[in-house]
Amino acid sequence: MAELHLLCTQALQRPAGTPALEFEQRWIHWGQIRELAESLAALIDAAGVSPQAHIAFVPRNRPSAVAALLGLIARGRSVRMLYAFQSQEALARDIERLRPAVLVAAAEDCSAPVLAALSAQGSVAFALSEMGVAALPGLDRARQSSHPEPPASAPQIEILTSGTTGAPKRFAISHELVARHMVGTALTAGAGAPGADLAERPPLLLYMPLGNISGIYTTLPPLLRGQRVVLLDRFSIPAWHDYVLRYRPAFAGLPPAAVQAVLDAGIPAADLASLRYLGAGAAPLDPGVHRAFEQRYGIAILLSYGATEFGGPVAAMTADLHAAWGQAKFGSVGPAVAGVQMRIVDPASGAVLPPGQEGLLEVVSHRIGPDWIRTSDIAMIDADGFLFHRGRADGAILRGGFKLLPETIENALLLHPGVSSAAVVGVADHRLGQVPAATVVLKPGHQAGAAELEAHLRGHLLATHIPVHWRFVDALPTTPSLKIDRPALRQAFEAQAAAQPDQRPQRGNEACQESNPFPGMN
Repeated sequence: MAELHLLCTQALQRPAGTPALEFEQRWIHWGQIRELAESLAALIDAAGVSPQAHIAFVPRNRPSAVAALLGLIARGRSVRMLYAFQSQEALARDIERLRPAVLVAAAEDCSAPVLAALSAQGSVAFALSEMGVAALPGLDRARQSSHPEPPASAPQIEILTSGTTGAPKRFAISHELVARHMVGTALTAGAGAPGADLAERPPLLLYMPLGNISGIYTTLPPLLRGQRVVLLDRFSIPAWHDYVLRYRPAFAGLPPAAVQAVLDAGIPAADLASLRYLGAGAAPLDPGVHRAFEQRYGIAILLSYGATEFGGPVAAMTADLHAAWGQAKFGSVGPAVAGVQMRIVDPASGAVLPPGQEGLLEVVSHRIGPDWIRTSDIAMIDADGFLFHRGRADGAILRGGFKLLPETIENALLLHPGVSSAAVVGVADHRLGQVPAATVVLKPGHQAGAAELEAHLRGHLLATHIPVHWRFVDALPTTPSLKIDRPALRQAFEAQAAAQPDQRPQRGNEACQESNPFPGMN
């Protein structure tokens, strides 16, 4: 398998007039992508940036970001992803903590707090416009020679996990891993094998955030193989519907949280008649919703499971497996993919459990190494080796494609001067599966409301972590052992929703839009 930087270089040399990706129903050609990639490389060189320096990258799902990423990889650069879906103050704090030599971001993300953080550290910054890139005034020359960054052992892409095996952390995937285990294998459903004639195939729909493992995994393989793609800035049901109508693909992906939304939208079965299979992952899919979709549309949903820490998917229900097993394995995310081992262990003793018993899932991923990785996922493996994902053991809230730890939200709430104590639980949501709900005790004399606390949280957390439901109480309920009674909190929110069925907030779409749902990345 060729090295990743060579694959990107070859892709960038395609004929200038060849369509590469469609964005907002307008085609971007390979010549435009190459021009931006080369312009960014020239600006970085002119700034005097060390070849070993990591590039901090704030990618939005736009053609300019795709072109920038291909150009950075083609030059063998290590890339450190920063999320765009957070407040500008939080992004500035990320920059202060990481101290990058270079930042590449959309012009709208180069706000005053971000520029101040970059200036204070002597960083270089480049702003992406629609299909152009420019150095920011005063931030066009490297000034970090006094504290050079140690080079990585090999070029890598560093992303932020969503917490499958613990608290979110930065995780590096090497260029070699991407080339061998993502581009070099037929992982992306519908992408075809390397070297195949893909010119006449329907383009693939891309909507996962480019900064996630799912974004890397679903964006790079088709582009490097030469298949056309349709890129969405944010996922939406109308955009997905339009894609299916215009291109009539046999296979498409859909976030689990959006399966119910398709049903609710009442999309006619004739509009989806081309689809034979639908891929879904990253969050559990309610069995009732799963059955309702298949019964209405006659389209089989293929579930899958994986995580950043595994370097990609570790279990998948394929079209062939579905044809062989049918409804006998309904709800399964499939058996282990080639090179992966899975087992179920007792949460208390760690003893390996026999088939058919529920416990904690442990995985060995050949992409990462020989060690068993323990997850916080409750699962069962049946006698035929099919994995069934049951939920979380650590209280994590599964909002669309994101796993949110309640403690993360609680700790951020406690930073507000008016909050005495807080507890967050997940409550059922018709579209997203679960959403966070916060119960807050205010300090005497403070009158902070939901709007103020929401604004406070946006300065500390990603948009996906903002609670949808709020309650203000004099004291948090406790169990006889004086622990917070989380079932009681959840019941209170359920009772509140039952009493006010028409007053539920219409939020949460941002989580669906920004999730990393297909094909099974967490």
